[in-house]
Amino acid sequence: MLSSLSANRRIAAGLLVNLVSSICIVFINKWIYVRYGFPNMTLTLVHFLVTWLGLFLCHQMDVFAPKRLQVRRIVWLALSFCGFVVFTNLSLQNNSIGTYQLAKAMTTPAIILIQTSFYKKTFSPRIKLTLVPITLGVILNSCYDVRFNLLGTVFAALGVLVTSLYQVWVGAKQHELQVNSMQLLYYQAPLSSGFLICIVPAFEPLTGDGGIFGPWSLPALATVFVSGVMAFLVNLSIYWIIGNTSPVTYNMFGHFKFCITLTGGYLLFHDPLSLNQALGIVCTLAGILSYTHFKLLEQEEGKSRLAQRP
Repeated sequence: MLSSLSANRRIAAGLLVNLVSSICIVFINKWIYVRYGFPNMTLTLVHFLVTWLGLFLCHQMDVFAPKRLQVRRIVWLALSFCGFVVFTNLSLQNNSIGTYQLAKAMTTPAIILIQTSFYKKTFSPRIKLTLVPITLGVILNSCYDVRFNLLGTVFAALGVLVTSLYQVWVGAKQHELQVNSMQLLYYQAPLSSGFLICIVPAFEPLTGDGGIFGPWSLPALATVFVSGVMAFLVNLSIYWIIGNTSPVTYNMFGHFKFCITLTGGYLLFHDPLSLNQALGIVCTLAGILSYTHFKLLEQEEGKSRLAQRP
């Protein structure tokens, strides 16, 4: 009885850490862009470095055991990791939080399109139909977003594309290399940091106002560091939740964070919300919930068929 209670408390603590860190990183990053104007790619570099440092400490504390990997086998994965985080942050910087969140929902249709076109994977008609309300909701929100801008839309589209490729490649690489997400990220984070160190000077100033080594205030630097810690906690807690809860819990919890982040964006940053945008959000959320329901249902049906085999 006591062990069961203790396990439930650990799960609740893990979910709480993921909830707080996932929501806080969006709001903190938006605050960094709006309040301080901190350079985007440098912020991403800080996230990667703090994540690697956190994973190194986890390794020292025997939270996980690294597995030796050949760097050349994860180069493209590390590059796509850079792209997906940079473009996602640029989308957040140039869009309202509502548009940023809904654009991320387009990752699901994009992944299905990639897997269908290039990996010959098939999906049931009901799964494909759930993509219609997701896509319509995103389009409806974008059309009636008073802060709509072309640059933000381009960054959001690039973020969806690169994120989808990254997620497909991560799954393939984990299977190919026989590693879990933390073992892969342990190599991926420093490699991605190395790429960004080479790239950042070409896109962002090094000195002066807005430069990497510019006259940043102590509160600005402290906020950037906290953002990096949140990025590490998001990665660590996602790994822990997947390993200690069911897919239903993980997905439903994701939908809850989606709603909280949207609400927080409108309350904290006073993003305008029209009736048509609200309908777009509801439409997208209905599609996401339907997709999750049918996906989990098909997984259970697959397990049942395997159990019935002699």
